Amino acid sequence: MTPLSAIILAAGQGTRMKSDTHKVLHPIASKPMLHHLLDSLMTAGAEKSVLVVGAKREQVEDAAKDYPIAIAVQSEQLGTGHAVLQAREALSDFNGDILAAFGDVPMVQSSTISAMREKLHTDPNIACVVLGFRPDDAKAYGRIIADDDGSISKMVEFKDANDAERAVDLCNSGLILARSNDMFALLDRVTNDNAQGEYYLPDMVTIAIADGRPCAVIECADWEVAGVNSRSELAQVEADWQARRRNQAMDDGVTLIDPKTVYFSADTQIGRDVVIEPNVFFGPKVVVANGVKIKANSHIEGASLASGVEVGPFARLRPGAVLEENSKIGNFVEMKKATLGKGAKASHLTYLGDATVGANANIGAGTITCNYDGYFKYQTVIGEGAFIGSNSALVAPVTIGQDAIVGAGATVTTDVMDGELRLVRSPQSAKPGWADRFHDTMKKKKGG
Repeated sequence: MTPLSAIILAAGQGTRMKSDTHKVLHPIASKPMLHHLLDSLMTAGAEKSVLVVGAKREQVEDAAKDYPIAIAVQSEQLGTGHAVLQAREALSDFNGDILAAFGDVPMVQSSTISAMREKLHTDPNIACVVLGFRPDDAKAYGRIIADDDGSISKMVEFKDANDAERAVDLCNSGLILARSNDMFALLDRVTNDNAQGEYYLPDMVTIAIADGRPCAVIECADWEVAGVNSRSELAQVEADWQARRRNQAMDDGVTLIDPKTVYFSADTQIGRDVVIEPNVFFGPKVVVANGVKIKANSHIEGASLASGVEVGPFARLRPGAVLEENSKIGNFVEMKKATLGKGAKASHLTYLGDATVGANANIGAGTITCNYDGYFKYQTVIGEGAFIGSNSALVAPVTIGQDAIVGAGATVTTDVMDGELRLVRSPQSAKPGWADRFHDTMKKKKGG
């Protein structure tokens, strides 16, 4: 297959989003829209691509800096055809296929891009391949009039279509693939002789057909080419993505008790025989091994869960949380940059930050690692088999030895040796009969 490049249009103002953040950087499944598209392009084999920027260009350029991509600037918004032409210089030495795509149409799949390329190369005379779709409601989309084999006879905007053409449900997504020499040569002939005075990308197809050159259409699911121009459209694309991901998870052997209440990120990795109860949210960079149970109302981000782990309910795992085999985090427990060893437990009302907890240790209710002095973070190390009593404060840096016991209510500021019992509490005294005398006195006062 010849080399592939993409020209990604991201120069628009995005005013309908009403945001200081560029439209293409709004996230779907915790991942910017632009990154969804760029990753699909790379999977499809794109070697050299160009991002056409304009409004808020600094944001877009910064977001794309880790990708092999060139930048072109569209200073004036003169239409999609004009935007694609701005990439000509960046691709002056490129000889291959070029896909014109849109940063706000993020879900197109690499397999679809590959199918478009295969169609283009079935016949050396084909000038363009257009990506079409059949929505439930064709609305005012431009129509593609094509034969059963995908040969396009006409592309028409809805406002210019007659009744028969409007009855066609094959719609134009706007994505077009062409060989590099055809892409720019055809666009050079596009004019702005229209009501908007703009240079339209699809007009290159009309010009090619008028030249007697065949153009073809490849169809995809409508969700692949759903555009995002508003917050409500962003929410709809998110909802559609989550629905597909939930189905994939269940097909892969994950039990979702109430699927519609579980939210994944684009990079969430989950093994089989995992059970996820309702209202669980996965942020970025979560890896869940086989046989894990995640109870209701838990929030997990940047965490690694080994096999047999149990989490929640109402647990929060923050970035850097590592749960080793058969460990347990219970209700209202928070972990950050901490490791819970094999078989270790923190069952309730605990904060573990910047900590390492050894295998089979038990962390009592209300325990916290005091890891921050207002300027720096410090480590807490808890040895294997240690027992931390309830309502303990472990003031880092501190080490609790293997099999050591910290009594309930302790504030530990110095290391505890292996096998040691550490009690840190005030002496208690008893005054027999004092409470009875107190109650009698107060009742008399109140009654008087």
